[in-house]
Amino acid sequence: MSDRVRAGIVGTGFMGTVHARAVRRNGGVVAGVVGSSRESSRAGAEQLGAERAADSVEELLADGGVDVVHVCTPNATHAPLVREVIAAGKHVVCEKPLAVDADEAQELVRLAADAGVTATVPFVYRFYPMVREARARVADGSSGPVRLLHGSYLQDWLAEDTDDNWRVDAAAGGASRAFADIGVHWCDLVEFVSGHRITRVAARTVVAVPERGGRRVTTEDAGVVLFETDGGAVGNLTVSQVSPGRKNRLWFSVDGSTESLCFDQENPESLWIGGREVNRQLLRGSSEHSGAARYTVVPAGHPQGYQDCFDAFVADTYAAVAGDRPDGLPTFDDGLRAARITQAVLESSRSSTWVDVAP
Repeated sequence: MSDRVRAGIVGTGFMGTVHARAVRRNGGVVAGVVGSSRESSRAGAEQLGAERAADSVEELLADGGVDVVHVCTPNATHAPLVREVIAAGKHVVCEKPLAVDADEAQELVRLAADAGVTATVPFVYRFYPMVREARARVADGSSGPVRLLHGSYLQDWLAEDTDDNWRVDAAAGGASRAFADIGVHWCDLVEFVSGHRITRVAARTVVAVPERGGRRVTTEDAGVVLFETDGGAVGNLTVSQVSPGRKNRLWFSVDGSTESLCFDQENPESLWIGGREVNRQLLRGSSEHSGAARYTVVPAGHPQGYQDCFDAFVADTYAAVAGDRPDGLPTFDDGLRAARITQAVLESSRSSTWVDVAP
């Protein structure tokens, strides 16, 4: 592989654009792009700044100059495409969900391991500096043993009954939408920060708008989850894509015995640290741990955001391709973890019982 990573991107929508930008910001080359048709491939190559448009996935994978392939297509296509990428001996970045069911996700973990390729999933909220600060405080004992994990992930892009998207159809998006799309981000982030693992759940999912675009909605709009962890903590999560005014409000609180740590993705430049006598707001740039400083790319007061997190994720992925082992890099194992939690949430909602999460 040359010093400059050469990436292929499958999918020319919004996420393909985000991935392409991150590739370029890390000194890589968008070597090729393929869309759902010859026309979309041509238009995508121009929009994403690719060297060329491929006429098919097979053509893209046959290019010996492509080192890593980013899969940015609708959910149901992820597993078949990832199988092809791995079979071609390419490193792979796959948008979440890694697969629409846990068995498929487990198969992809095995295939990637057998092939010896770097295989990652963009749980990019891990890359906010203040998230790393929170994680370090839990790890060094500053917060004391974790007792409670709680929060929400709220959006409003499907709040109106006239809103529509392919994800509302289980055939294209998988059996879960709101939880598999954003709930797993929250669970991944809270497990990452706390070091705990969710072991059992009691969940209820809701279809708030039964019909969109003239067809029946077959995936949930919202859900509420109670859970227990392997570290003896309990928690709760509210997930919604139908909450007016909430654009991308991922919020969590990790409550330890000596302090609570609260992070809000819509205000990511600070970490709220709650104490019995004094509360304080720790600002990015005044971080107390080097883990946070590593992901600070602009001076304090100059806000970092989602794209910066994505850039950092791709940087660490490409470092892994080159042989490094970056701390906290989300891999296919984490994609499998998300699929298993999603499976337990859906089963619990159907059965109205507590369900164990497969280890």
